[in-house]
Amino acid sequence: MKPTLLVLAAGMGSRYGGLKQMDGLGPNGETIIDYSIYDAVQAGFGKIVYVVREYFREDMEKTVREKYKNVKCIDGTDLEFDFVVQELNKIPAGFTLNPDRQKPWGTAHAVLMGKEVINEPFAVINGDDYYGKESFQILGDWLRAHEGSTGCYTLIGFELGNTLSESGGVSRGIGSADENGVLTHVEEHHNIARAEDGKIYGDNAKGEKVCIDEKALCSMNMWGFTPDYFEKSEKVFEEFIEKNINELKAEFYIPYAIDCMIQNQSANTELLATPSRWFGVTFKEDRPAVVAKFQELADTGIYPTPLYK
Repeated sequence: MKPTLLVLAAGMGSRYGGLKQMDGLGPNGETIIDYSIYDAVQAGFGKIVYVVREYFREDMEKTVREKYKNVKCIDGTDLEFDFVVQELNKIPAGFTLNPDRQKPWGTAHAVLMGKEVINEPFAVINGDDYYGKESFQILGDWLRAHEGSTGCYTLIGFELGNTLSESGGVSRGIGSADENGVLTHVEEHHNIARAEDGKIYGDNAKGEKVCIDEKALCSMNMWGFTPDYFEKSEKVFEEFIEKNINELKAEFYIPYAIDCMIQNQSANTELLATPSRWFGVTFKEDRPAVVAKFQELADTGIYPTPLYK
């Protein structure tokens, strides 16, 4: 069994000033997604599904199919691709969208767009985050081990202190696990940044500013799911929409959906630590540092250059 990789690439890049998922950051213009797909293929993934917006789907699909036309899976077969569209009007029947709302409904809503094209264990990642080779290997192995399982999910956790941006506050889902490594709670925090006293602070779900342990394992939206996730998540989304249909900025995040499943005991989610160091482009000011990191990875032979030929 070859798992599928679902890439969340529908973000509008409002803080970045453009489509981050199409920005060439590698030595030969490679995007962050290019590196993620390279690592995923090496870890045994067989299909890539992009979640995009309708207005740039055609351009992205053309670019993707040309760029990866010679890429093979580790068993020698062709790497498969599919594209699904996230738009804000894709909500459950019976609800009327607030005409003033402009943005889609968040990351968990984006994942639901893959329901019609994914039938196997799958991973979810952001299109603007670099996760590292070890992370994809850990996740690929976990997904293969859970073929045929139901209600089994996993979160690849990164140490919070290794995921901050020097350019501004970031959002992270902070995970808690029991002695068996089973996720007991995950809560989205916003405006997370290191303060002058050296400690890390962020706003919790209630809007309260709290101090967070820099060793805490956090979500960078690198998840593993068995395909029954779609049905369970749809039920949580319906409840969310019922409460928030008239809200202009409320978003249905993956950590929120998972936490609801944890609390109603409909899913068992493992928290797996990765030794990989994350980096990414949240703000335009992050770009030079990311370009330098990819150059270093090429110079040290971690990746071939160019990445694809």
